[in-house]
Amino acid sequence: MQNKLVIFDLDGTLLNTIGDLAAGCDEMLRQRGLPTHSFADYCSFVGNGIMRLVERALPEELRTAEYVAAARRDFVNYYIDHIDLHTHPYEGIVELVEELAAEGCKLAIASNKFQAGTDKLIKKFFPTIDFVMICGNREGVPLKPDTALVDLILDAAEVGRERCVMVGDSAVDILTAQRAGIHSVGVSWGFRSRTELQEAGAEYIADSVAELRSILSAI
Repeated sequence: MQNKLVIFDLDGTLLNTIGDLAAGCDEMLRQRGLPTHSFADYCSFVGNGIMRLVERALPEELRTAEYVAAARRDFVNYYIDHIDLHTHPYEGIVELVEELAAEGCKLAIASNKFQAGTDKLIKKFFPTIDFVMICGNREGVPLKPDTALVDLILDAAEVGRERCVMVGDSAVDILTAQRAGIHSVGVSWGFRSRTELQEAGAEYIADSVAELRSILSAI
């Protein structure tokens, strides 16, 4: 794994965060007297950043720029203080990341979650890992599937694109990798279906952490 760079998505890839994302959105909706949503709904809402999550959770007639921005502020104010009540790493993921780091693999995070939330979760669940970069949604940098986050990480890691792989659970991650000219691995345990990963053109699909380990070793 020497001189290899693995860029991980966060939500649905390393961490199962859907419970806290759903709880935060439902709290924001209840404050406004609006209907809440099911677990399956939230799995389809996530993946394109908090603004899009909040927008999708709102009734269509309320999706004005001003209303969505206000709802996002309320969501973030609640969510940042309750971000880890239900969130947990997928089984075997912490051990995998630790193994990769011990073998000299360079590691990074590229997430569409807002930066403060990304930092807080990584600090809690991966406190010993020296990531090259922890990139969340930050001002002035477009969200995935734009390649901006990946390009920032590649510059910092000083690793060739042929030695870099993006690991994620959605078509957004696969498209990001394709646009950036790096390898892509979809994981089927996240918020989106295996079919979505296949249709997006994932180079590899892992159905277990052990399978992901084998794929990363072979690339």
